[in-house]
Formats: sequence, C-alpha cells, structure tokens
Amino acid sequence: MSRSPFAEGALKALPVIISAGPFAVLFGAVAVANGQTVAEAALMSATVYAGASQLVGIELFGQAVPMWVVILSILAVNFRHILYSAALTPFIDHFTLPQKLLSFFLLTDPQFAEAVARGESGREVSFPWYFGFGAMIYVPWVAMSALGGALGSVIGNPADYGIDVLLPIYFLGLVLGFRKRGNFLLIVAVSAVVSVAAQHVVGAPWHISIGAVAGIVLAALLPLPPSEKSVEEVAR
Repeated sequence: MSRSPFAEGALKALPVIISAGPFAVLFGAVAVANGQTVAEAALMSATVYAGASQLVGIELFGQAVPMWVVILSILAVNFRHILYSAALTPFIDHFTLPQKLLSFFLLTDPQFAEAVARGESGREVSFPWYFGFGAMIYVPWVAMSALGGALGSVIGNPADYGIDVLLPIYFLGLVLGFRKRGNFLLIVAVSAVVSVAAQHVVGAPWHISIGAVAGIVLAALLPLPPSEKSVEEVAR
C-alpha cells in the first residue's frame, strides 16, 4: 500500500526532529531561565520558529543591548533563508499564494535541502508532501520547547550527554547529499574557509551568512556542468 504524499513527507522528516528535538528542549529551558514563562517560550517557538535565532534572541534579551542589535543579530543568523526562498521558488511555483506563505514560514535548513533534492531528482514537490515534512518538525518543536521550559534546569547542557552532535551530523548528511553535483567540493571548501575567516574577523553570527553568500556567489560564477543544465531548464 502506497503512502500519501503527506505521510511520505512526515516520515522523511522524522530523523530531523529526533536530532533537533534536544535543541528545542534546550531552548525552552534557557528561555525560562532568562525570565520567560513556559507559555512565552512555546509562543516564541511557534512564531519565530528558528532554533539558532531563538537562542541568540534569548541570550541578547537578557543583556543591556539596544533592540536593533537583537534584530540585526537574528537577521544575520537567518539571512540564508532569503537565499533558500529564491532557490526553492522554481519547485513550488505551482503552489497557491497561501500555500507559498505557509511554505516559507515552515522553511528550515533540512526542509530546503530535502525539497530541492526531491525537485532536482524529477519528483514533484507537492504541497501535501511539503506540508507533511514541515508539520512533522514544527509541531514537536513547539511541544518540546514547552517541555524544556517545564523541566528547566533539570536538563542541563546537551553536551553533557553527547546529544549536541546530533544536529551537526544531520546537517553534514544534508550537505553530502549534494556531493555528486558539479563543483561541489570547490563550493563547499570556499564557503567553509570564508565562514571560518569571517568568524575571526567579523564574529558570530554574521559568519554563517557570509560563508553562505561566498558559496552562492562562487556557484553563480562557475559554469554549470552539462549534466545539470537540463535540470535547471526543467526548474525554470
């Protein structure tokens, strides 16, 4: 019996929330420790829905810094999502406007990688599949944020249990999923070197976006391998 597109997307996202869940719990604990209630922590997860930005925002809220610094810091962490949206658009152009708005709200790193990989393989990125993938991450993320807030200091640092490596390992797997694409090693190497250099020169969290932009600019300047030209034409 074949699965529905929604169920297929939800099952595909299951490893993501297993690896990202501890960080949602950590955010809830940190948020409550910084003065938020459990409900406020859950609301922030439900509305901001960006793990790194949520942690950056919480840490800055507890310091005497201007609000514009908080906003710019969060923008720096999430700037890559603007680039994600542009790259994803050809594969979801058939969505209705409300579907596109919801899709961009649910857009995360793994959602982007899986959707693009699916589209480039020739399979349809349908809204039920996309929504199933996103819902499987979004709903548990909010619930686990509330759980983390309720448990508070009992959780401690994920590094103490070794679970802090789960999400980086998953992201590494996503990157390696594109290893067969032309210019992969060169683009990844340049992006990594620029990101590390930017971390030392400019500092976090700007190094994330600077490294991403460097990789994207290089990819745009390099000629597209012949084997991938047909894929680009289909996407258009």
